[in-house]
Amino acid sequence: MNSFYVAAGLLALSVVVYQFALVRSKKMEADVPASEPTSSSLRLHSRPSYHGWLAVLRATVPAALIFILWTIFGFQVISTMVLGQIPAEHLPADPLQQKVLLQKITNLSTGFGIVGEAQPFEQAAADYMRELTAFAHLFVFGLMAFVAAIGFFWTWRSADRRTRARNQVETAVQVALLACSAIAIFTTLGIVLSMLSESFNFFRLVSPQDFFFGTTWNPGFVTYGQGATEGFGILPLLAGTFLIATIAMLVAIPIGLMSAIYMAEYASPATRAWAKPIIEVLAGIPTIVYGVFALIMVGPFLSDLGASFGLDIRATSALTAGLVMGIMIIPFISSLSDDIITQVPRAMRDGSLALGATKSETTIKVVLPAALPGVVGAILLAVSRAIGETMIVVLAAGNAPVLTANPFESVSTVTVSIVKQLTGDQDFSSAQSLAGFALGLTLFVMTLVLNVIALVIVRRYREQYE
Repeated sequence: MNSFYVAAGLLALSVVVYQFALVRSKKMEADVPASEPTSSSLRLHSRPSYHGWLAVLRATVPAALIFILWTIFGFQVISTMVLGQIPAEHLPADPLQQKVLLQKITNLSTGFGIVGEAQPFEQAAADYMRELTAFAHLFVFGLMAFVAAIGFFWTWRSADRRTRARNQVETAVQVALLACSAIAIFTTLGIVLSMLSESFNFFRLVSPQDFFFGTTWNPGFVTYGQGATEGFGILPLLAGTFLIATIAMLVAIPIGLMSAIYMAEYASPATRAWAKPIIEVLAGIPTIVYGVFALIMVGPFLSDLGASFGLDIRATSALTAGLVMGIMIIPFISSLSDDIITQVPRAMRDGSLALGATKSETTIKVVLPAALPGVVGAILLAVSRAIGETMIVVLAAGNAPVLTANPFESVSTVTVSIVKQLTGDQDFSSAQSLAGFALGLTLFVMTLVLNVIALVIVRRYREQYE
């Protein structure tokens, strides 16, 4: 069952159902006698468009839900039935081997990805899967059509002038919005709980004191009952993370803030119209592109520049990653600060200028203090963005987990180590793999604290202007 054709069919059904309900409700509205045009018992309770949307909700949404449920659980149901038909002597006891066998049967049934000769029981299972799939698609399609017809018939028979279509449509919209909010909340809770559970298993192997205060990061394979070894200290990763983030902020804050001040206070409307979009283009460039740019352009340039001054600057270093990350973060600070500065009332500027202050004095002593809480919040959000960056650091920082404050040397960060620990085949009974979850939880707490501080500052010191 092709998802594109199903979506197109549901869209066409929505258009047809909406038009039928719209025309019928308009006819009911037109049938009101001219002698009693204001009678509450004869007027439509809701506008015709709401009747159309109510018909769409009753006819299309249940059919779409059936298709979504089938997409999620259909293959699992068919797989269970197919495995149940395989003779016991040919059915592996290992669940992993069952998945391999099921994949081969699926390939045989679809005709794609076939490798090697199929045994008779495999071919029979593939034929059975093909028949089940065809029947299931026909059944699901028929059920969707039946449910859609029932919904449309229900709307057609029950609709009259007193039908509260607007209330029902608005209730459905509220339920949909609540469901979307719940999905976001439960997704966040799921991420946090998964990290907490795996981090708890990690700290059963490695002491929290060794993890948070250790100065060496060289994780080895440690399983339950073996005892932890040295090499799980997070301090080198934290030092590299904050070193790169500091360099990035030293680049992004002055450039971003001054560009925001220029566009908000000094630039003409024509200049602002083209300058602001060009700066914001930087935010749309993928981070992997920044990483490649740092690796093949910025790193060698800094190395050659340092050599001309007698400095040993590695091409992959904290300086390289920090400079490019700072360029990436400029539009975050610039755009947010620009929006905050432009919200300062014009009356405050006019009052300062009327008292004899210059344009620069007004900007420094009136506008910026008024916008300072929002600007600080924007900077803290940019810091959390820098701490969580991965691809630029993977390519440009050198991936050397050493405890150093020298920006010319290679370093590693928390995000890079998470990628390294959770890449490839993993055994989640090993501390080396579980360390990725502990690092992720630490990074989550760090960024959460920064975001909370930003929100507190903005809410506490924000000025409300009329």
